[in-house]
Amino acid sequence: MHSELFSLYLKMLVLYSPFFVLSCFIALTRGYTVKERKKLAWKVALGVVIASVLLYLFGRSIFVIFGITVDAFRIGAGSVLFISALSMAQGKPVVQSDNVQQDVTIVPLTIPLTVGPGTIGALLVMGVGKVDWDEKLIAVLAIALASATVGFVLYLSDLFERLLGDQGLQIVSRLMGLFVCALAAQIIFTGVKNYLG
Repeated sequence: MHSELFSLYLKMLVLYSPFFVLSCFIALTRGYTVKERKKLAWKVALGVVIASVLLYLFGRSIFVIFGITVDAFRIGAGSVLFISALSMAQGKPVVQSDNVQQDVTIVPLTIPLTVGPGTIGALLVMGVGKVDWDEKLIAVLAIALASATVGFVLYLSDLFERLLGDQGLQIVSRLMGLFVCALAAQIIFTGVKNYLG
């Protein structure tokens, strides 16, 4: 149980890409006080856990309604995840901090930056693959822990900003992009293998 929980936690953490989200978080909250940033960090974590758990638990109905096979969805979701991870690995800017006054909790910090199209696809595929409620409970716990970790990283944004600087954050963000690319490739290959096999 512990090894499965830890494995799922790491997968979710890679999908959420907390240091990529951190660099966007810092860019979007330039005019915020430290207290406002800390409060926003936990709001983002709460939004991530709610969105992820809903997608994970109720994703099965999407396949039934639209008649999509799980393997076809794996290929599509993996492709979308790969494209977004590729731009992350290349260090392309995702957000602009034009309007500091708008609430950035749900859009863009929760969706699409933390829970983007690729992550949504991966959550839907994960939800379909796990039928037993014990497995679902472990997955929900892993999602909650990964979301809390994202919130914790954002909570410490001022510390990370001082320690790493802009260049350091870009390097870590690009490394996370490479890990997400590998995860996306695995999802695509699994879908192709199952579809052909």
